[in-house]
Amino acid sequence: MLSSETSLLAADQVEWNTFVPEKLLPAIGETVYMVSATMVFAGALGLILGLLLYTTRQGNILSNRPVNFALNFLVNVVRPIPFIILLAALGPLTQQVVGTRLGTNAAIFAMVCGATFAVARIVEQNMVSIDPGVIEAARAMGASKPRILFTVMIPEALGPLILGYTFLVIGVVDMSAMAGYIGGGGLGRLALVDGYQRFNETITWSVVAVIIVLVQLIQLAGSSLARRVMRR
Repeated sequence: MLSSETSLLAADQVEWNTFVPEKLLPAIGETVYMVSATMVFAGALGLILGLLLYTTRQGNILSNRPVNFALNFLVNVVRPIPFIILLAALGPLTQQVVGTRLGTNAAIFAMVCGATFAVARIVEQNMVSIDPGVIEAARAMGASKPRILFTVMIPEALGPLILGYTFLVIGVVDMSAMAGYIGGGGLGRLALVDGYQRFNETITWSVVAVIIVLVQLIQLAGSSLARRVMRR
């Protein structure tokens, strides 16, 4: 009885002098890499898709009902799929594109696929809030469609877009944690393999604490930037 209690206590002990530099810091670096890479690609692709969703609406500058219907259908099909299921479903495609279903790059590919459609919907929803009168004024002045898009629509919605992207970055951090199930690396894998599977609650809660700090920093930076933009 005593020996079993001793082994359980040992399982919870962490050698911080080696754990932090050898495991925790590299895991933080991998998470930041996965989140950053995902936001670069998904942010750009989702922005394009979201702008198309908005501008192809009936009565808008690129009004095209069939295209808008097709894009809406695509987003509505992919976006509700839980990410852990999407990881499994994208396995064959990930194998073809990345060359493997496991690892950090495979996780990034799946994260980009999932986040792109979320970005698109966020972009569309924030663009809808633009005052139609501003667009009509630009049209009346003879501005071209690209000029209206890049000098009127996007600047008008920039503050809310920054807040939307901030919200999504936090969601991508959550995705990166789930990517640990396919060996994606980062804090998710550390919590899963070294914490949960080895019954080491100290490691698990250490990872939770780090994720909370990361999320708070992201939210603070995003909110601050949005406030500056909206004050202009």
